[in-house]
Amino acid sequence: MTEEDTTIGAAASLIGCTLRDYGISVTDVFRDAGLDPEAAIAADVRYPFEKMQRMWRLAVERSGDPCFGLAVAGHIQPQALHGLGFMWLSSDTLLDALERLVKYQRMISTVADIRLEEQKESVQLHVDFRRSTADIEYASLDAAVGVFVNMCRIATCETFNPVRLSLERPRPDCAERFEDLFRSPVEFGAAANIIDFDPVQLREPLPGANPELARANDQVVIDYLGRFDRENISMQVRSRLIELLPGGQPSQKDIAGSLNLSVRNLQRRLQAEGISFKRLLDDTRKDLAAQYIRDSHRRIGEITYLLGFSEPSNFTRAFRRWTGVSPNEFRQRS
Repeated sequence: MTEEDTTIGAAASLIGCTLRDYGISVTDVFRDAGLDPEAAIAADVRYPFEKMQRMWRLAVERSGDPCFGLAVAGHIQPQALHGLGFMWLSSDTLLDALERLVKYQRMISTVADIRLEEQKESVQLHVDFRRSTADIEYASLDAAVGVFVNMCRIATCETFNPVRLSLERPRPDCAERFEDLFRSPVEFGAAANIIDFDPVQLREPLPGANPELARANDQVVIDYLGRFDRENISMQVRSRLIELLPGGQPSQKDIAGSLNLSVRNLQRRLQAEGISFKRLLDDTRKDLAAQYIRDSHRRIGEITYLLGFSEPSNFTRAFRRWTGVSPNEFRQRS
């Protein structure tokens, strides 16, 4: 993936709050992770994904707690998620809140790949990442699912429990703390990270439902993401690539022109973010390919077209280079 990936700064603040419970110097952990501790209080601050993962790793090591992520989830307050947190509480139902989470997930992290799927007897929230599993610290995943469950409890006045939880991470020595927190069966070493919800409970009215407040916070989040996208040239290029790829592979000149930039200026700004146009094009195609192939209704020919490849064989070769398997093999495993 790319250097432009970022995580909301409040995640670092929550780690800091939790470190204090263990008597650990928050400033030292921030600095050893390469992060500015003073910047964490700014509402719009975002930290690079790699440095945040380093912070998670340091926090687990120095606390000596393999379940540190669960402790972080216990510190969650709605304001930590910016407008998304207040939007969650003021949504009509938990289903509405989760749909907003999926819609605005980039606010939390640009590596997030969160989606809802309706099954016969449950609604599933899949919590994935556009990264190799090796790049993800288990504590950050534990915290993410813990935060989502705790936000549901805050919204329902503590009446919520998930039906079950599935996690890709191996079973830790502190596994009983997972069942204590989630109050439901937890499967470790699973094929995917999934929170199963009771569909009836998801559709029950929330006590704090307030459509006007929810819409107001929708706009707060939209404005936040708009500021973020304007400042981040990589995200602008990615957006243009997604828009133009169905018409064939766009050139760097095409993208620069669509952004009212010269090719040289585009190259300079991308370089400042630690990424090249070629790498960004390849990463964007890779990310989209994985999303499209998980959709069983899309045919390989359609995906080839959407990604700007001239022939299915060209797409298949590229996909095998990205993942080590063919598109059909990947679909069967997903």
